[in-house]
Amino acid sequence: MPHLIVEYSANIEEDLQLPELLTRLRDCAVATGVFPLGGIRLRGARRDHYLIADGDPTNAFVHLTARIGQGRTLEVRESVVQALFDVLCSHLDELYAERGLGISIEIQEIDAATSLKKNNLHERQRPA
Repeated sequence: MPHLIVEYSANIEEDLQLPELLTRLRDCAVATGVFPLGGIRLRGARRDHYLIADGDPTNAFVHLTARIGQGRTLEVRESVVQALFDVLCSHLDELYAERGLGISIEIQEIDAATSLKKNNLHERQRPA
């Protein structure tokens, strides 16, 4: 874990630089020391249908949902969410200066009792 899901309004897709954003978020997640590289999943979810504030078609949003396993302290979760939010805001600085833009993040804990996994990526990430 974590699974990082970046939802964004379609009207900023050209300027979002999603591959770079996903890379920066991955690097940030690793740098926290909380998540192993082999457990990190990132994806972008373009939203074609949305209504933001007064309906101005130039308004936009980016929301990051960080889904993590249970058991981390509030202090750790706060530290992780702040680090990810800082990267997200830094990446979006220019867009934020140019248009109405809502930026948000939320951490959700995944219930271990109802979450199944099969993953060989940890082994594949180890140096040979």
